[in-house]
Amino acid sequence: MMIRSLLVSLILSTALSGCLAIAAGGVAGTGYTVAQERSVGSVVDDNAIWTKIKSAFLQHDVNDLFGDVNVEVSEGRVLLTGDVRSPQTRVDAVRITWQVSGVKEVINEIQVTDQTTLKNYANDLWIITQVKSRLLLEKNLRSINYSVDCINATVYLMGIAQDQNELNRATIIAGKVKGVKNVISHVRLRQDPLRS
Repeated sequence: MMIRSLLVSLILSTALSGCLAIAAGGVAGTGYTVAQERSVGSVVDDNAIWTKIKSAFLQHDVNDLFGDVNVEVSEGRVLLTGDVRSPQTRVDAVRITWQVSGVKEVINEIQVTDQTTLKNYANDLWIITQVKSRLLLEKNLRSINYSVDCINATVYLMGIAQDQNELNRATIIAGKVKGVKNVISHVRLRQDPLRS
């Protein structure tokens, strides 16, 4: 029980540190928010949703959802990725996520497999780093609006693109990273009417 409390505290402090930088209105926080397509309120809400989901995973302790399932949140849309050993665990993750207030959509990309190895995990981390770096270095592409995850060499993109051209470029960049087998985009366009 003590370990759970420590983990929840760690989650809250990590998530809230991003909120504090924005709420403080400092130069870094303001610059970060201005560069993003999401409003300050949306960023704060998304951080709160992320924290609630991860805390719920930890509290339910269903087959280590906390450790096995990654969560990305953009404007109330939740992307679940990761790999679990049973279809029921996958279902539990979605069910628990929908119970969190503020969740507007759940995108379930959790893979059911027992084939994941430490080598696969390390490769996925390397791919994430490469994709993020290349997006950051790409001219006229607002990498700050994208989140990147990778599970078993499949890259998942989430966020908000300026337009279809930017989204196409981001997808191509991710796909060209060595070792990537597939790129799945859940990115919305800035002018998408579903964003409101």
